Amino acid sequence: MDRLDVIDTCNRMAWYADRRRWDALTDVFAEKVTLDYTSLNGGEPVTLTPAQIIKGWRAGLGAYDATQHLLGSHLVAVDGDGAVCTATFQATHLKSDGSRWTLGGDYRFDLARAAVGWRITGVVMTTVWSDGER
Repeated sequence: MDRLDVIDTCNRMAWYADRRRWDALTDVFAEKVTLDYTSLNGGEPVTLTPAQIIKGWRAGLGAYDATQHLLGSHLVAVDGDGAVCTATFQATHLKSDGSRWTLGGDYRFDLARAAVGWRITGVVMTTVWSDGER
């Protein structure tokens, strides 16, 4: 059951972001989350609160008319109250002029068991390819 709950938590992160259900995102994140998007943006990983993540994603994803983040090929390793889920992804971002930016690669999610289910404590996105203009 843990394996399915871990996958569900990771999938809900993408689902809520694509549907702009910002408040629901607080249900998938721990109190502090380390985000590593350095393969896409450079820089260094950052540790943020859910409110800070939501603020950034609202601004970044809000620049697009629609987004769709598809996760697949989930591999889950549960060790007590911790888990790691790796998954492939494809993310499409649609602009109002009809142009698209699509990228693909892998996610690594680190999770911790909480009183009310699993919570994401870390996200590493590794971009393998992209097409279109950001």
